[in-house]
Amino acid sequence: MAVARAGSIVRAAGEQSIAASALGRRLAALERSFGTALLIRSSRGVALTEAGRMVYERGLRIDEELESLVREVRSLGSELAGTVRLYANMSAIVGALPERLGRFRQQYPNVQVSLHEADTRDVIRACLDDRADLGIGVHSDVPAGMELWHFAADPLQVVFPADHALAQAPSVGFAQVLVYPVIGVHQGGALDRLLHERAQALHRRFEPEVSVSSFDAVHRMVQAGLGIAVVPLSALPTFGEQSALVHRPLGDAWAERMLALYALRRTPQPRAVQTLIQMLQG
Repeated sequence: MAVARAGSIVRAAGEQSIAASALGRRLAALERSFGTALLIRSSRGVALTEAGRMVYERGLRIDEELESLVREVRSLGSELAGTVRLYANMSAIVGALPERLGRFRQQYPNVQVSLHEADTRDVIRACLDDRADLGIGVHSDVPAGMELWHFAADPLQVVFPADHALAQAPSVGFAQVLVYPVIGVHQGGALDRLLHERAQALHRRFEPEVSVSSFDAVHRMVQAGLGIAVVPLSALPTFGEQSALVHRPLGDAWAERMLALYALRRTPQPRAVQTLIQMLQG
């Protein structure tokens, strides 16, 4: 490009601080690689052939793109940007996640967070399949190649009407819960599976009177007197707004549930992902 602009190999060599003979050899090698002449040489200087003009114009565009790429890469050193794909279960979404995400977005407005709700099993699978950069779900053992961090404590609670027979108890055992009609949530989800497993361990059956898809629907069913419910602590703000409902801790040891952050092990993690992990850790 310098030769085309200068119109002379000698002048271009001087501008580029290179010997004219060396520049001439490079041009000859370039013409051999294209299989055609790029320059018309004369005693008055050089001019571009038709092929030379095509190479010159394409070279200008490539040079502009490279300069733009350099600027973008350098900007990453001072400014966080990009997109993070985040999968989270319902408990995280109705619990601590919105406030923490809000603080993250305020601090890093150029990072987009693409949020998808999913059951914990699907959260982990999305991370393993590289459909998610980061996941949040119930703490569980993870396959090799994954990492996890603490997100939030989310112990289980029992919700019932204020005039219910269990309302005076400081805590409620799961065996007591099974005596009464129960409202289930998210059939087949992590909480539903857990309650079925724990009922079986007691040689009982977990058979909800009604199974709904959201904690808000659970609240409405309990309020209507259709049963009591086991929900995570993260769902309690909705219930707390209703004076007709009360909640007590589920007293069984397994009810001390934790939520965790999940991600594939990468060294290093992308900067936006690593920063989000740090801000979401409880």
